[in-house]
Amino acid sequence: MSEPRPPFPPFDAATARQKVQAAEDAWNTRDPHRVSLAYTEDSVWRNRGTFLTGRAEIVAFLTDKWARELDYVLRKSLWTFGGDRIAVRFQYEWHDHDGRWFRSYGNELWEFDDQGLMRRREASINDVAITAADRRYFGPRPEHERGPGADIPLR
Repeated sequence: MSEPRPPFPPFDAATARQKVQAAEDAWNTRDPHRVSLAYTEDSVWRNRGTFLTGRAEIVAFLTDKWARELDYVLRKSLWTFGGDRIAVRFQYEWHDHDGRWFRSYGNELWEFDDQGLMRRREASINDVAITAADRRYFGPRPEHERGPGADIPLR
């Protein structure tokens, strides 16, 4: 049985922001098992052109992702919400094994069950090559960048 993950739907502005920040914090651990616990046992994903079902596939996917996307650092921003759904914009930076840096820009659509677990995630993502000097994220979001007005820049 899965542990409930508050806040629970229906979301308001404060609880939607809380859910987004919790997701950002979890993904920045780069711990596939920990991240998978926020999803239902039978959660379905589309991540770019990859389709997944269930926690075991999520863990395998994230393990492979973070073996390729080194020093991964993520920022998420609430776009909108309603009922049991949240839409998110995000950016993350990473480098490959050859030292090339990238910033990945994306949008996610989330749907939750009554226990606050995500049952569906759809992510569209584009990678942009950057130089190390262009990086703007160097670890988890500092406390002074959190809160209702926190956002991520377009470029």
